[in-house]
Amino acid sequence: MTPAKEVGGDLYDFFMIDDDHLALVIGDVSGKGVPAALFMMVAVSLIHHVCRGEFSPAKVLQTVNGEICARNPEEMFVTVWLGILEISTGRLTAANAGHEYPALKRPGEPFELVKDRHGFVIGGMEGMRYRDYELQLEPGGKLFVYTDGIPEANDASGALFGAERMVAALRDSEDGSPAQVLEGVQSAVAAFVGDAPQFDDLTMLCLQYNGGSPEG
Repeated sequence: MTPAKEVGGDLYDFFMIDDDHLALVIGDVSGKGVPAALFMMVAVSLIHHVCRGEFSPAKVLQTVNGEICARNPEEMFVTVWLGILEISTGRLTAANAGHEYPALKRPGEPFELVKDRHGFVIGGMEGMRYRDYELQLEPGGKLFVYTDGIPEANDASGALFGAERMVAALRDSEDGSPAQVLEGVQSAVAAFVGDAPQFDDLTMLCLQYNGGSPEG
């Protein structure tokens, strides 16, 4: 995460729900600075709380949306992608609340965007429902999620980095470790932007699935 200001409004986290389920979350709060950071902390805390014993990302997002809408006088909102990985099988269940498309690399194949179905943003409207979908991760596969600060990074002329350049940067470093994948994308963005000021937070998360059991 590279915030545009001293305090950022992006969120990302990963945590174990139980011995065999890993939650992955990334989001982008409307606005910037301290109000966005405080809203982000509330959203993360709610996601952690609701994920206890719940393995449906759609149900988690639905509950979190209800809680936030009930007490949101500033009318802020947050886009969220939430995935829950069953470590023993590689089955990833995910739901998307208005967030960017994730990117997936299957073994022996290049990174591709997963054009999942988007639900409405969290905090935008009461009573929203979300839909789960599944991805199968195989040993050696990688998942990349990010906020819109990556594709919307702009150079001095105002041109956007864009999803195509992001996918190209992912492919250039896809055989490396997750850290090297993140470094590759960050370097590509920096080279494109040059001396232009950073207007949005840049946040990325990369997971490599190694297969095996939770103990492995």
